Amino acid sequence: MNIIIQPVRSKKGFTLLEMTIVIMVLLALASIGFMSSAKMNEWKLARAASETLRFVYSAQRMYLADNPMTPVATLTDAMLIPYLPNRSAAVAPATLAAAFQPVRSLSGVALTFNVAVSPPRFTQAGALYDPSGSPTDSLWDVGE
Repeated sequence: MNIIIQPVRSKKGFTLLEMTIVIMVLLALASIGFMSSAKMNEWKLARAASETLRFVYSAQRMYLADNPMTPVATLTDAMLIPYLPNRSAAVAPATLAAAFQPVRSLSGVALTFNVAVSPPRFTQAGALYDPSGSPTDSLWDVGE
């Protein structure tokens, strides 16, 4: 009896379809990671801005406690600088913006403080700046 035994071919390797699926999954995971890191950077920027604004708000409240007859609408940077935390009037910078790290918008434009309202606000080209759209979320503002 003549028996012919054929060698069994084992599957060694990946098919083109399997490799394509793995690459697509890796690309999807990488893109999700990049998008979430960009949102995290925006959140960190807003958190730092909110913290700076809280210092200014605290200085505003301390000044008004010491000078209760002063209307909020007449407040200036120079009035609040001595009340900033860890600042003294002798070594204080000329403006609030110089007293802190520059606060920038999400597009990178420098923001200014409006201390003539309570609580103080960030402005960009004279207009209120709050990209979160909520005055009570504690990002880009000190809340109401």
